[in-house]
Amino acid sequence: MARTFPAATLRAQVAHIIAAAGSSAEEARTVADNLVLANLSGHDSHGVGMVPRYVEAVLEGGLKPNASLKVDLDAGTLLSLNGQRGYGQVLGQQTMALGMARARELGSCILTLGNAHHLGRIGHFAEMATASGLVAIHFVNVLSRPVVAPWGGADGRFGTNPCCIGIPLKGREPFVLDFATSRVAQGKMRVAYNEGRRVDPGYLIDEHGQPTTDPGVVVVPQPGGLLGALMPFGEHKGYGMAVACELLGGALTGGGTWHRKPDMARAVVNGMLTILIDPQKLGTQASFEQEALAFLDWLKQSPPAPGFDRVRIAGEPEREARARREREGIAVDDQTWAEMVAAGEKVGYQVTS
Repeated sequence: MARTFPAATLRAQVAHIIAAAGSSAEEARTVADNLVLANLSGHDSHGVGMVPRYVEAVLEGGLKPNASLKVDLDAGTLLSLNGQRGYGQVLGQQTMALGMARARELGSCILTLGNAHHLGRIGHFAEMATASGLVAIHFVNVLSRPVVAPWGGADGRFGTNPCCIGIPLKGREPFVLDFATSRVAQGKMRVAYNEGRRVDPGYLIDEHGQPTTDPGVVVVPQPGGLLGALMPFGEHKGYGMAVACELLGGALTGGGTWHRKPDMARAVVNGMLTILIDPQKLGTQASFEQEALAFLDWLKQSPPAPGFDRVRIAGEPEREARARREREGIAVDDQTWAEMVAAGEKVGYQVTS
């Protein structure tokens, strides 16, 4: 079963919980806005269901409320930043603000952000860039219990390691490609488990390396304390992209990579390499705008395949979901809501609906 809430109600409740866990009112609002936007965009995996884990991470000491962004290097078009284990939603926005200003001034900017707690939906940062006319490319790694198996492997060795590309389109909504390099995001398995659903074959292996459709194998420890793993998307291709995200988002940023035995710590630490490009400063603005729209118009002239009403580009499903969920509300399953209520109680706040 699920309950449906207006977005404003969820924003208020999440902000109260985050503030009760030690964040300033401004930080709490930023985190709440980001999480609810993920729900509105159709990505419940990155939405309000993350709140219980954030609270546990704060209580364990792996997430530091009100931590500030530290600049380790400022070399013009190169910025190296340290999140100091603060809320990734806040640090990510601060990182993008610095990088966007630099890209508008100098034409490009390469930023590394290490040691940030869970950044949330990376597409949000790409949308910030495209709204300013900038191209954005993001490679992210995940330092948490490894939940994705390498291609040819039978246990988890790294995280869902997302990649994201945002491209502005003149007079139109942007192209925003945002995807986990696993077959599906870990959070979607949490949602499926809370809703009591099985998942499609091919997504998961159990704690013995055997195929399974039970999302619980990556959500709760199985007998013996072992856990299963997600599979990479696209077989060796997705696996290769995941490794690239680990090396670029983790090793290059200074945030670190995963190479230790799994633990059950609740913190989710991200590293992110971001590349920002201003097409105007590059000198290709006019041709870029013309060619991009010409190609997308060509794509959309393709007749729809069976089961589809039309051809879409990345970013459109999220925008359609936002319009629908703003109108109809956001459904939260009973288990997730109960976990949010319990999280509030842990920090002395009584969640209401």
